[in-house]
Amino acid sequence: MKTRCGLLGEHLGHSYSPQLHRLLGTYPYELCETAPEGIGAILADLSFTGFNVTIPYKRTVIPFMDELGPAARATGSVNTIVRRNDGSLFGDNTDVYGFGSMLDKSGVDVRGKKTLVLGSGGAASAVCEALKSRSAQIVTVSRSGENNYQNLRLHADAQIIVNATPVGMYPNNGVSPLDISAFPKLGGVFDLIYNPARTRLIQDAKERGIPCESGLYMLVSQAARSSELFTGAPIGQAQVDRAYQTLLNDMQNIVLIGMPGCGKSTAARALSRLTGRPFIDCDEEIEKQTGLSPASIITSQGEAAFRRIETDVLRELGKRSGWIVATGGGAVTREENYPLLGQNGVIVYLRRPLEKLPLEGRPLSAREGLKALYEQRKGLYEHFADRTVDADDDADKTAEKIRNTVYGS
Repeated sequence: MKTRCGLLGEHLGHSYSPQLHRLLGTYPYELCETAPEGIGAILADLSFTGFNVTIPYKRTVIPFMDELGPAARATGSVNTIVRRNDGSLFGDNTDVYGFGSMLDKSGVDVRGKKTLVLGSGGAASAVCEALKSRSAQIVTVSRSGENNYQNLRLHADAQIIVNATPVGMYPNNGVSPLDISAFPKLGGVFDLIYNPARTRLIQDAKERGIPCESGLYMLVSQAARSSELFTGAPIGQAQVDRAYQTLLNDMQNIVLIGMPGCGKSTAARALSRLTGRPFIDCDEEIEKQTGLSPASIITSQGEAAFRRIETDVLRELGKRSGWIVATGGGAVTREENYPLLGQNGVIVYLRRPLEKLPLEGRPLSAREGLKALYEQRKGLYEHFADRTVDADDDADKTAEKIRNTVYGS
């Protein structure tokens, strides 16, 4: 029987699974989006030899299974289905394996540590099963259970936190299921969400120097294990790592920051031509939405009003995946812009000599004086930046430098 697989779920428009399985195998892989009443018909289609199952059907599909694997029985949740040669359906759970791989990648040892697992759905059950096999002390937190979000103070001694809820997932970026400052003994934070690449929870952990891991590696690892079940062919660790890095590169934005006139917009266009990625200019988007140029807004309404508009625009741009984003020169002056740009992006500081920076049409540069403005912002650019590129060449050469700096030459 020729391998043909799919992802079964309710809303799949932003799924990366087809792209991921193309990196892991050569079989057709389709999105099978359906309402609950359509599940039976899809599973009965004998042309499909395997499925992954996502929210909200990981438990719904169990009655359709002829046999369950050990992980599926232990969790009461199925995320991988294989049609056997006799037509029967075998259900298993590769999320247990995937979360174990996520722990391994982080290097965090959970043995004997008090671990809060946020959520009570199928993903949480897989997390608990993996943690149990590693002898963690598990406390499951739900909205209405014995341990809930109103009595988290009882667990202030928690050492590990795992978010297995959708809180903070695209498009509801920027929110966290809890405040990690209430847990002074934290030694690890894990979030199963992979879009955005860095949720508010993960960003908070990074700011505090707490080891943390987002859900993309779990997604890739569980998919690799699913692929092995679909095809019977083993997948090596090197292939898993390549798939992870490729998907991470494809998902992340490249965000350009730097002084007014340093060439962010022209470099962004050149980088778009070089990589095939779409690009957007924040200043142009502001003008499109308001009908006024940034310079006009600053002159007529003041810089503070402009910065509020800019932040609102960056909030939406930062949610995108796989784009090139050119920011305005002063985007770094508001700290709240940092998590907006960093949630899905590699932030690149374009550094250009002052004598090459123009003043025309730039009211802040003219008013403050270019050197004074640079001194005010230099530290902010360095604080925001993940990478720094000297933009003293033409746009095409600068674009090459950015690509090589972000992806490696």
